[in-house]
Amino acid sequence: MKNTFYLITLFILCISCSKDPEITIPDENSIPQITTPCNFNIVDVEKNTTVTVDCVLDLKGKTITLPSNVSFEYNGGDIINGTLIFSGGKIDGRLLNYKLSVEGDVTLKDPVFNFITSRWDLKEGNTTSEVALQNTGKLETLFFFIKGLGGTTFKIDKLDAFFEVTKVTSTTTNQNWYPSLEAVNLPSDFNLIMTNNTHLRIFPGNKYNRKSGAILAVRDAENITITGGNFHGDRDERVFSANDNGTEGSHLLHIHSGRNITIDGSKFENGSSGTFAIYSFGFSYNPDYNPTENITIKNCTIKNSRRMAIALVDGRNITIENNTFINTGQPSKNTDGGEVGYAINIEPERFRDTNGVLKERQRVFDVLIKGNTESGSRGGFLTLTIGQDITVEDNDIGTRVVSSFISGARIKKNRFKAKGDAKDSWAVFIAGYGETVFNNEVSENIIEGYSSGIIVGSIDAYIYKNTIKNCGAGIQISKAKNARIYNNIIDVAKNGIQATNTYCDDVELKENKVKTSGNFNVYFAQMNHKPEDQDKKISFINNIFDNDKVLIFSNAAGITFNENTIDGGLSMNNITNAIVSKNKIYPNESHGIRLYNTLNNVLVTNNTITKPTGTSGSYSCLDNTTTTPNGVTVSNNSCN
Repeated sequence: MKNTFYLITLFILCISCSKDPEITIPDENSIPQITTPCNFNIVDVEKNTTVTVDCVLDLKGKTITLPSNVSFEYNGGDIINGTLIFSGGKIDGRLLNYKLSVEGDVTLKDPVFNFITSRWDLKEGNTTSEVALQNTGKLETLFFFIKGLGGTTFKIDKLDAFFEVTKVTSTTTNQNWYPSLEAVNLPSDFNLIMTNNTHLRIFPGNKYNRKSGAILAVRDAENITITGGNFHGDRDERVFSANDNGTEGSHLLHIHSGRNITIDGSKFENGSSGTFAIYSFGFSYNPDYNPTENITIKNCTIKNSRRMAIALVDGRNITIENNTFINTGQPSKNTDGGEVGYAINIEPERFRDTNGVLKERQRVFDVLIKGNTESGSRGGFLTLTIGQDITVEDNDIGTRVVSSFISGARIKKNRFKAKGDAKDSWAVFIAGYGETVFNNEVSENIIEGYSSGIIVGSIDAYIYKNTIKNCGAGIQISKAKNARIYNNIIDVAKNGIQATNTYCDDVELKENKVKTSGNFNVYFAQMNHKPEDQDKKISFINNIFDNDKVLIFSNAAGITFNENTIDGGLSMNNITNAIVSKNKIYPNESHGIRLYNTLNNVLVTNNTITKPTGTSGSYSCLDNTTTTPNGVTVSNNSCN
């Protein structure tokens, strides 16, 4: 906030101690209300003494300069209407209030400060923008004042107030808008503890002021914890412009070059532009870069955020753990869901300079997203657009995860179970090409209820030990390169593994177990069929296709199919550059291997095929009706 609010000589409110300051915040109704005037004169206090206040000490507007090392202890009384100037000494926090100014060299008797709403000049309930702006300044002033007195923990229980954070408070001629500056800022080395009775509300934006603000902000500060409390956004009260393109609105909390910050057990709802914005001062390639680092958001509930719940554009060593995300990006009674629609959006900015060199204005790396529960997001749970070394582990996900220009992503041990509209979509989409895309993995996830389980459309992706069940398709491959897909269990209703109208290069599917109750265990059509893709390769090695559904390869090229076990049949037509060898095939109502239409440079050898067991009697171990017999070599296959 503005500098005038950082002065230490401002009004402060009374705080009451509790028997257990780490847990309990006293009920203000339990505080003794002593009204008896004091019968001593404060000017008679001597140095090195302690004054026990068990009466009302009215300073009558005077400024009292105290002798050295005078301390004040609370015993049910009060000090009002004046200023005390200390020269050493302590004051009990329960004596502070908005009618008393405290200056000089003084510290709190107890570093834990308990805020009682009735003892300071903060207005609760519905109010005006002007009063809400005063609330913003007063609360921030109090935070910094208590910190200046040596306070380390600030506790709030009963408070329900609006805060205006969308107005520029600078008095300079070149006024600029900085949302993290206009929010209620927190000082470094500070703990804010709130209860379920604490409600902080953003004052609704309107047609006269549509700037994007935040209730609280960490701005170039460190070693801060925020615990508990309820944060309320303005998405259903805000007046959006008629031409809003899905980006208007405010967040609830900004972290702007914060270091060692923890948000624990808070509830956030109805952010009109989102809930968290996490970013940094400066660009990563400049000497003034001041990165956000060591941020933890845990045990929070984030509900009905417009656009996204967490927007992470710059930061390192970020942990997002054990939170609940509900209905991100969904429409509300006042507005649509805005752009993005993902609960977590990791999207730092980068560009190429005039020489084609990739430059990172922002960076995100070393992120752990663990133990969260998500449902109802319009876009999905998580979009990993750009970043490095991001682990997504042990989450309960009701929608989707997508990665794009990422390296070192590890999406593992999550439980995907489609809910609502997510049933018509995929669970995981690994996408992206370029020099920044490598070493990404999807492993040990349980995926059920989607139209497609995993889509692999990237380079250098590792897909292994996933269980995909009760989905439409299992794994879909599209424009993948250097991908390794192994040890997955697929049990779906349509196609187990599919690739259509695409290309794949250096893709290996190994030791997967595939079963479908509907269409085909494998369905590859128009895959590597264009002239420029004829030399690309995909291989199936030692997979088990565990029922009598047929494997289809049609209008495809570059297929190696070795040492697999098929409880059905294999069909190949219009194929170029393929090897089918050392497979064990147990057909039922199909040919063991069917070769037809145009084949070019196809080898079928050393396969063990049993006679089809179906009742029609029209099927054979190997049916070769190709129109290009010189394009296929068939040798050493057995029919038992």
